[in-house]
Amino acid sequence: MKNYDVIVIGGGPAGIFAAGFAAMQGAKVLLLEKNRRCGAKLLITGKGRCNVTNSEEDPRLFSEVFGRNGKALLTALYAFGVADTINFFAQRGLALKIERGGRVFPEKGKASDVQKVLDHFVKESGVKLLTSCTVRKLHRQGARISSVETSSGDFSAAQFIIATGGLSYSETGCTGDGYRWAEQTDHSLILPEPALIPVLLDENWTRELCDFNLKNVHITVQQEGKKIAERFGEAFFTRGGIGGPIILDMSAEIRDALKQGDVKLVLDLKPAVVVELFDKRLQRELATYSNKSFRNSLGNLLPKAMISLFIRLSGIDADKKCHSITKTERIRLLSLFKELELTVSRVEGFKKAIITSGGVSLKDIDMRTMRSKKIANLYFAGEMVDLDGPTGGYNLQVCWSTGYLAGMSAAAR
Repeated sequence: MKNYDVIVIGGGPAGIFAAGFAAMQGAKVLLLEKNRRCGAKLLITGKGRCNVTNSEEDPRLFSEVFGRNGKALLTALYAFGVADTINFFAQRGLALKIERGGRVFPEKGKASDVQKVLDHFVKESGVKLLTSCTVRKLHRQGARISSVETSSGDFSAAQFIIATGGLSYSETGCTGDGYRWAEQTDHSLILPEPALIPVLLDENWTRELCDFNLKNVHITVQQEGKKIAERFGEAFFTRGGIGGPIILDMSAEIRDALKQGDVKLVLDLKPAVVVELFDKRLQRELATYSNKSFRNSLGNLLPKAMISLFIRLSGIDADKKCHSITKTERIRLLSLFKELELTVSRVEGFKKAIITSGGVSLKDIDMRTMRSKKIANLYFAGEMVDLDGPTGGYNLQVCWSTGYLAGMSAAAR
């Protein structure tokens, strides 16, 4: 049986960083990946562009977006933060650019460029990489892991790091193996659930506006008239519902609310203008087109692609002269602009989830080192840990930071 100082299971971003930085400290490292190549999920993140990180460099402000669990991330962020991530890629020839919302992407917009840098990092750091290698079992002796049983043989090590990711995009190899091993070694698991997921609606007209971008809109999530969440930003309709950054960021709250009952979304297409002022604007437009048909009056208020839909939803005869439109009809039209109600039917599952929420409980991990409190020589990194944030590069930064900290800590022991 071959022996190593550190064995890392999982060749995603967290696993690669853990293995690479451990090896750079002089440790003899083995990285095990079940796919033919590392970083399969990276290739589909950010619609194939790979949102590497977020430009917010203040660890405290960065950690706040993770809610009550955010403070647990601080040590990892101080050890390897946003600036370190940007420098890591820049030093290896990959130029990055900052886009709206602080999202950091490769300058050429290709996730494959990120994957190439990581492949080279594994080689340059001296990691022994075994791909197409399925880990079947962790062998335990008391409060330690002694070896791993794999499709390529058994391997022993002084320290082990699990970085197998969550349950989203199972075709990339994320099948929850790490969660199972965590439970088998007495760790508490916060129920893994799909997160950053598209929302499906009862309204079937969304297919008419498929992928039509809604920029600078405001969406409120409501249940029994009570506001649950709200966001301002960008969204888009899909064939079966609605997606986009602000929907993804509220999807966990929508998912949880659906367990309690019906959920509605209220869409404000003109959030910069209060209802009363927009009503006056509407009246002016109708007066301007007083003798024209209603179908010709909305060009200054809506993109062309949405006009026919709005006419239908308003219930106003398209050929009706604008001067004949009643106050009741106008108020109904106004509500479409300012309070367009959408009924949620369900949210997508793991197949469409960008990340997984839940994972190994933070109570069972020493977040100063990423070492398990249950097993003396076991570490966790990346999506294995109960830390999930909004869209915008935050979740990949968790992988870089916790992977680095786990690798450095394991090498030091």
